[in-house]
Amino acid sequence: MTKIITFKKHSVPVHYPSEQVTYIDLLHTKLLEMEYNFDFRKKWKRISSVEMIRDVAILQYNDGTKLYMEVC
Repeated sequence: MTKIITFKKHSVPVHYPSEQVTYIDLLHTKLLEMEYNFDFRKKWKRISSVEMIRDVAILQYNDGTKLYMEVC
């Protein structure tokens, strides 16, 4: 399944298995925690998509590199 999540005026598609809907809420909570982390906000602008695998968000940059972030 796919859902669009917006953080700081930048929308990104989030891909996740249908049985892991609760992890999307955890991702949203984690993004709210990172709101004042300016380094992360700068990185977020270059994110093209997010893939959720259990409690790990795999943030994929425009150039193909990935950042792994634990959401719980």
